[in-house]
Amino acid sequence: MSALSRLTAGGFSIGLEAPLDNDWTPTGEQRRRQSGRLPGEPDLQRHADLATLADRLGFRALWIRDVPLYDPAFGDAAQVFEVFTYLGYLAGVTRDILLGTAAVVLPLREPLLTLKAAASVQRLSGERLLLGVASGDRPIEYPVFGRDFAARGEAFRDQVAVLRSSGQARLSGGLDLLPRLSSPLPLLVAGLAQQTPGWIGEHMDGCLAYPGAPADHQQRIAAWRAVAGDKPYASFIHLDLADDPDEPLQRVRFGARTGRNGLVTELAALRAIGVNHVGLQLRRNLRPLDDTLHELAEHVLPRFHAAATVPAVAA
Repeated sequence: MSALSRLTAGGFSIGLEAPLDNDWTPTGEQRRRQSGRLPGEPDLQRHADLATLADRLGFRALWIRDVPLYDPAFGDAAQVFEVFTYLGYLAGVTRDILLGTAAVVLPLREPLLTLKAAASVQRLSGERLLLGVASGDRPIEYPVFGRDFAARGEAFRDQVAVLRSSGQARLSGGLDLLPRLSSPLPLLVAGLAQQTPGWIGEHMDGCLAYPGAPADHQQRIAAWRAVAGDKPYASFIHLDLADDPDEPLQRVRFGARTGRNGLVTELAALRAIGVNHVGLQLRRNLRPLDDTLHELAEHVLPRFHAAATVPAVAA
């Protein structure tokens, strides 16, 4: 079963977004200051333990972002580690959970090296890679890498052509790129990547949508389905899971604070309008993450994953 098929098995699934740290809470900010970490830099001491816990508890995917440079003005270092290096590490410490990028900034990267890195992760992980891609939204990074921000749309198309051709669009003289892919890389796009909706619908395998309420997603899904048919549509929720399971949902920027019953209602609404996957981001979560992950696994995942049959990856 392909990674995309596993993501959408049962019609809907729930994952997590790294870093697995609640450093955006007041307590987390206090810990950050005491440890001397930069603003927006998460505590990574337990990242491996929490990733393996998420895998064991049955979350469907773990998503990581590609933030090459730390920009104090932006104030978010993401998960810190280089994206493909981290994916390779996670492939070694997990077994079943899908590994997704949300998303690799293609125009900043050398195309063949991107392909080789992605193919390596795909092989080492047992075909668990979901390659989310984007054109980038931080203009300050482009001059540092000697790239033209204004031309990033064209560069994105060129990179996709290399990924789709397994490098043959660039190779000649008997050269090849290893490891060879047994199947095409699944490409999911964040935003439009400076392309037309029609081009995106034709060339991408899935959509990684900006966080929003069900009403926001309903309009976006209609636009996506119009150009991409039934290809997967995924998004994210910044979640602060309350102790009281019946605490009403209160919307905050990019997500909500709610008890588990309010979360179930929100996820059911998203599933009903055609969302295929939701990744939960817990950096504003006030409770200890172990407790939160166990509660989600016990009371929320079974409501949405019970109908899915997802084979384990062979050892």
